[in-house]
Amino acid sequence: MDLARNSELKYWLALLRMPGVGGGTIQRLLEHFEPEMIFSASRASLGALGFSDRLISLLQAPDWQAVETDLAWLEQAGNHAFTLRDPEYPPQLKEIDRPPPVLFVKGDPAVLAEPQLAIVGSRNPSPVGISTALQFAEVLAGAGLVITSGLALGIDAASHQGALNANGRTVAVAGTGLDRVYPARHKDLAMQIVEHGALVSEFPPGTGAKASHFPLRNRIISGLCLGLLVVEAAQQSGSLITARLALEQNREVFAIPGSIHNPLARGCNALIRQGAKLVETAEDIFEELGQYNQQSMRAEPESAQTVLDLEQQNLLNLIPYSPTTVDALVHAGTWSVEEVSSMLLVLELQGYVAGIAGGSYLRIK
Repeated sequence: MDLARNSELKYWLALLRMPGVGGGTIQRLLEHFEPEMIFSASRASLGALGFSDRLISLLQAPDWQAVETDLAWLEQAGNHAFTLRDPEYPPQLKEIDRPPPVLFVKGDPAVLAEPQLAIVGSRNPSPVGISTALQFAEVLAGAGLVITSGLALGIDAASHQGALNANGRTVAVAGTGLDRVYPARHKDLAMQIVEHGALVSEFPPGTGAKASHFPLRNRIISGLCLGLLVVEAAQQSGSLITARLALEQNREVFAIPGSIHNPLARGCNALIRQGAKLVETAEDIFEELGQYNQQSMRAEPESAQTVLDLEQQNLLNLIPYSPTTVDALVHAGTWSVEEVSSMLLVLELQGYVAGIAGGSYLRIK
């Protein structure tokens, strides 16, 4: 980091470190003062502009020690911070209401300027939801789109992993400082994302996970992207909040429909009723985004599937895309319970079917 930029950045970081002061207040201050002048402005001049006594007191005693901690983090390889005035700040994000005054990045910041598609959904998805998120992320990343999500359990993690499976690029927007990973079990996934994209946050290093951070994080997920795909979502979920934010930001919203009997499909079905585009294949997304088409897609990543033998293929043909039991498959065919169970294991390992609670199975491809 060059010295001139470092000198200016420290004032932005000091503003960010003021307790209880949000981006809107920071923007108001920046409308009247250059960053380095804010902290030397007189109490009278600040008061005349309508700023509160509490804010004025904070400005007269900034937490420079915390700022030094932030600057020390930025000295580490791969760590970056960009203010709204930096040319490297993602142009898509500048367009939204209340863009983060400072954006922290761990990884390759250039990925933030590339076309991105967000994929979000339930933290407790069905096996079909996981498989769907993986497959869509693989194809979309294979076509050159950066896959953006929130590093959460479930659909978020599957989306990041799908992009990585395709040797594509992916961005994770965190609800914590980038010196920590939440949830902790995604530490390895986060490291892979840094190698093949970037972690992003508006929260400075040292910030822990709080419930209030994640709705704020959602506006960045949608704000970075051309469009947002919801894979599975209940009627009351954070994914629907992100979809609403995407609509407010004039982004395209896509949703994968599901069974009326599946609680995790109700949010997606509601979005479709409200005007989101129904999506069955990745081509539906490319058509809407315009600048991508089938010819621009690279070949889908090769899978590890083996060729099924005749008996396995015959069983697969009997398995519906809704749950069915081993007993039902035994009655539908000529196999024993042991034979069906053995073939189901092969089909599950090869990614054709998924086992779900209660000992049932369903076809996923």
